[in-house]
Amino acid sequence: MTVFTLAHLSDPHLPLPPKTSLRHLASKRALGYLNWRRNRHLIHRRDILDTLVADLQAQQPDHIAVTGDLVNIALVNEFAPARQWLESVGPADRVSLVPGNHDAYVRSTAHRFAETFPDYISGDDAAPGFPYLRRREAIAIIGVSSAVPTAPLRATGWLGAPQRAALEALLQDLAGERVFKVLLIHHPLQSRSRHKRLTDAAELIALLQRHPVDLVLHGHDHVHATVRIDTPFGAIPVVGVPSASAMNDHRRPSAAYNLFRISEGNDGWRCEHRIRGFQASELIEDLRPPEWL
Repeated sequence: MTVFTLAHLSDPHLPLPPKTSLRHLASKRALGYLNWRRNRHLIHRRDILDTLVADLQAQQPDHIAVTGDLVNIALVNEFAPARQWLESVGPADRVSLVPGNHDAYVRSTAHRFAETFPDYISGDDAAPGFPYLRRREAIAIIGVSSAVPTAPLRATGWLGAPQRAALEALLQDLAGERVFKVLLIHHPLQSRSRHKRLTDAAELIALLQRHPVDLVLHGHDHVHATVRIDTPFGAIPVVGVPSASAMNDHRRPSAAYNLFRISEGNDGWRCEHRIRGFQASELIEDLRPPEWL
């Protein structure tokens, strides 16, 4: 296999549509709207997102992973612009998507994500639902959904037993194949915050220790993150990324994306990790030297 380049971005948090009004909202959405108006609209900027995506596309990746939170409070009129934006990132056969908690913000519109992006969240068999499997050369891209509606002031995620069982069966089927397995999920597998964590992370980690993947990609925390999960087969790198639209957030890094160059050698798989994004200015640069995962 030649080198396969996989790009990863997350949490674009596209702007709320014009004329969104507090009087049309209730409960959790009202809190989310107030949060957007007070500070988040100053942090999540469309011009920053567009510049980042243009730089990503200039790298000519073979595939792009987007790990959720395209919208903010899951209003009906947020989803069509989100679809238009995702199409500008790339066609469905070149972009793999999983939902974030903001994409399933309230129960009444939790279904709209699947209705809006069916071709971006289905596997090669075109079957709906999670997990899905996409094969790109010797890369197996697996998407799962941790996005569930939650109570106000909570941003937890959950896979659930049926999805975990389906994921385990999928990984068992792949076990004998010479493929590099990439798992896409919105929530990190390890979190210090109880109100933002993946509630069945322990069960997912145990599953991956039985049936490992080669790389896990996530968003949600809006920070650079690389941790490793020990398994009997070796450590699995779990890599997060800041919001793709963030600037001037004094608590978290500015917008960035990950680039992975995956190749197969005589001694197994090799994966080089680069990070490009904004640092002290509004110019995109490599944020650190490449490293091998």
